[in-house]
Amino acid sequence: MSNTAARMVLAEPGPTRCEVDRATLARCCAGDAASMRAFVRHYERMVLAFLSRSLGFGPQVEDLAQEVFLRAARALPEFDVDGTARISTWLLTIARRLVIDARRERRLPVLPLVDDAAVDPSTPETERARLELGRTIAAAAHRLPDDQRDAFILAEFHGQTMQEVATVLGISEATAKTRLFRAREKLRDWLRGVWEDR
Repeated sequence: MSNTAARMVLAEPGPTRCEVDRATLARCCAGDAASMRAFVRHYERMVLAFLSRSLGFGPQVEDLAQEVFLRAARALPEFDVDGTARISTWLLTIARRLVIDARRERRLPVLPLVDDAAVDPSTPETERARLELGRTIAAAAHRLPDDQRDAFILAEFHGQTMQEVATVLGISEATAKTRLFRAREKLRDWLRGVWEDR
């Protein structure tokens, strides 16, 4: 997926709640290449969106997305289809671990969550205002501590439940709620002037 396509993913709402079916998972576990390609196509937008929102745009994000699916392909036979975790939550957990490693290594620059190329202008005034608001929100989100930012991205952009956020982040549900609450409070404070001007 190109950087332009990855940017378009960011402009879209969170992923669908639909998961791949058991038959496809079984064929993936059996090594069926066509089923694995279908699996990747089904989840790649979600994975790219999470990585881009967490780390910014760039070719490194696509490399990390490939690594997510390589790790998933190796570990998929161990995934408990009868367990409580959804495949999407499991994939986001893998992606989150790679985000932690990337941040630790400081090899990825953080770029804005919203990019000018992601917007298709209709009227100059409204689009200019939307771009300005998007930049302001992106700048505010980048000011959040990493742990709060990840909780916010998972809950607000990926529609994860608190239990799923906790699973992806490897923390208790209470801690996930606290991080999300603090992220929302900080963003509300930082953006108060922006909302009052609208």
